[in-house]
Amino acid sequence: MKKTKEISNFFYGQYFADGLRITIGCIVPILICATLGKFLLGTYISLGALLVGLSDTPGAPSHRRTGMIASFIICLATQFLTVLVNANMWLMAILLGGLCFIYSMFAVFNARAATVGSMGILIMLINIEDSKTLEEEWLFLLYFTIGGLWYMLISFSITQVRPYRLAQQELSESIRHVADFIRLRAKFYDTRIAIDENYSKLIEKQIVVHEHQENVRDLLFQSKRSIKDTTKIGRFLTLTFNDVVDLFEQAMTTHYDYEQIRKVYGHTGILKDFKIVLIKIASELDHLAYQLNANRVPKPMYDFNEDIDHLLISIEKIDHREGLNTIPLKKILISIRSISIFIHNIYNYSVIRPNQIQKQEIEEANKFIQTEHIEWKKFRNNLALDSSIFRHALRMAIVMSGTYIILNLNDFNAGNMGSFWVLLTIMVILKPGFGLTKERNVQRLLGTVIGGVIGALVLMTIHSEVIRFILLIFFFLTAYSLFRVNYIMAVLFMTPYVLIMLSFSGVNTVDVAKERIFDTFLGGMIAFISSYIIFPNWESFQIKSNIRKLLIANYRYLAQAIHLLAGEEISVTNYKLTRKEIYISSANMGSTFQRMLSEPKWRQKSTKEVNKIVILNHILSSYGATLLTSINEATDSNYTKEHVVLLKKILSNLAKSIEAVMEKDDISFQEEKNFPELTVETLDPAESKLITEQLQFLNKITADLYKSTLEVIQKESVEQEQMAAING
Repeated sequence: MKKTKEISNFFYGQYFADGLRITIGCIVPILICATLGKFLLGTYISLGALLVGLSDTPGAPSHRRTGMIASFIICLATQFLTVLVNANMWLMAILLGGLCFIYSMFAVFNARAATVGSMGILIMLINIEDSKTLEEEWLFLLYFTIGGLWYMLISFSITQVRPYRLAQQELSESIRHVADFIRLRAKFYDTRIAIDENYSKLIEKQIVVHEHQENVRDLLFQSKRSIKDTTKIGRFLTLTFNDVVDLFEQAMTTHYDYEQIRKVYGHTGILKDFKIVLIKIASELDHLAYQLNANRVPKPMYDFNEDIDHLLISIEKIDHREGLNTIPLKKILISIRSISIFIHNIYNYSVIRPNQIQKQEIEEANKFIQTEHIEWKKFRNNLALDSSIFRHALRMAIVMSGTYIILNLNDFNAGNMGSFWVLLTIMVILKPGFGLTKERNVQRLLGTVIGGVIGALVLMTIHSEVIRFILLIFFFLTAYSLFRVNYIMAVLFMTPYVLIMLSFSGVNTVDVAKERIFDTFLGGMIAFISSYIIFPNWESFQIKSNIRKLLIANYRYLAQAIHLLAGEEISVTNYKLTRKEIYISSANMGSTFQRMLSEPKWRQKSTKEVNKIVILNHILSSYGATLLTSINEATDSNYTKEHVVLLKKILSNLAKSIEAVMEKDDISFQEEKNFPELTVETLDPAESKLITEQLQFLNKITADLYKSTLEVIQKESVEQEQMAAING
């Protein structure tokens, strides 16, 4: 995508829209109040808008509405409790620890609830050093209420006027990441690219694709009544998303033994042709995403029929001249043609009546969404030390209240911002896992230092209040547009915004800049050390559970081949549900492994083995999709007894792996027992041979997966014994 398009895409996109919405909600009250000579009053109102706005994360309109209202109520209640006790250090420390624990435990429900909990902690920190009169506190609550209601009015109005816009933006973002995934796939056909390194990048991208696809599902299918059934654009977006998910799976099925592919066909030049066509497909998807984001009628950029015909002629030439088996090349070509058909269909949805197109999986969309209700049973069940969220909540409560007491006993920054910046830094940086805490620590410190320097330079060189205010809006808008995309850049722009804002209040901003940098460094160190020694939560604690879920998802996905070999028909919905479980489990496993890499070296005992499992799983799920496609396209007469024998071995390898990682609290896993009885004859030996080769490769992969699983378990057991010996 050209640079101009990328820039335009950002301004059309959801991140800029989020930033603009929060900016309007926060800056307009300041502008109005400043013109009336009540600048400070405007900042109080904008605070209410900001905290409610930060809880307005992407999702179904009903979920967003619930999140904003919950954040509004919790912030008001927390603010009220804080002003009642903040005059007494010990009572405040107890309240701080108690509410930090409760609000951090909100993460057991879902990500939106966790954000609401964070807003509750933030409003408590803002008021923790306050020394207002009772009348002033009541007025502050009133101003906060006005700000919160003002932001909700903006958000609800935009949703009402353009109910499909957020889904359109999220779908566009999802398509762009699928395009990036296909570009990475194309690199496998470049003999200069290291295969293992490209696999790692591919797995990282797969995690991102899954996250965005889940967001689109939430937006489209949770909002079925308000969007999908009543509007043409809603139906178009739903059909487009359905085909993009299928397209993504088809992109995953373009997997073969790439080392062998390079070895056999590298000299023919066909691999370069495959790469060029895949890159063109990725560019076409970028073009489609841009048009969706810009709210334009999608029109194609390329016609892939000529490319496909050229590839077919090249493959036939290789067949005649080289005498090589070109069936693998033809299978790759079929996948490319299938992807091009999906793209063609998506463009057609904009010129036909999408309401007339019926698809089973869309009509049964409620099966694909994860309905996460607020159940207090979840809260109670997680009140145990083996829960990572409980450990994090305890750590947050101990560190926040302990730091508050120590800083106040030493009159830290008395008369200025007190302990606010230190506690705020701890709240933002301290995460459930060590890896996330370490990453966020570095990002916040760098962003604060660089942003502090920029802010100081602005204040020293620019004396016009009008220009400063324009820069204030720019910094604020940029910070919150990048908040969910690039945290370090968001902090970098947020710091000068804070300094310019304080300059309007007559505060010595140079001193504030120094104070904030020092406090950020101090808070970061406290958060980092506490994540290391206070109820640490290492990713290796989760590894067994994640491996088991991943193996079960793979087993259930491949077990569908039993029904296909038996001549039974699999419903599209059931197939896609098992496929979705593969994506979720793979994304979780990949994320866990990435966080493992940021942990201390002494914790990375089984990193190589886990990395091997992640890569083998990706190959398994990709090749499994290829197998199921091949079996589905083949005729019943080409299924043989050998296929069933190989499939039994594959599932047996997976079952043994699942058994190896089973823990005492895990529900027992049920293996498939009913396999079809088939003959050894086949009407099409070539097609039958291809299925046999695919099954043999999967058998090898699952055997390697079982071996790697045992290696991980063995290393984990040795480590547990060593830890027990040390503790004993």
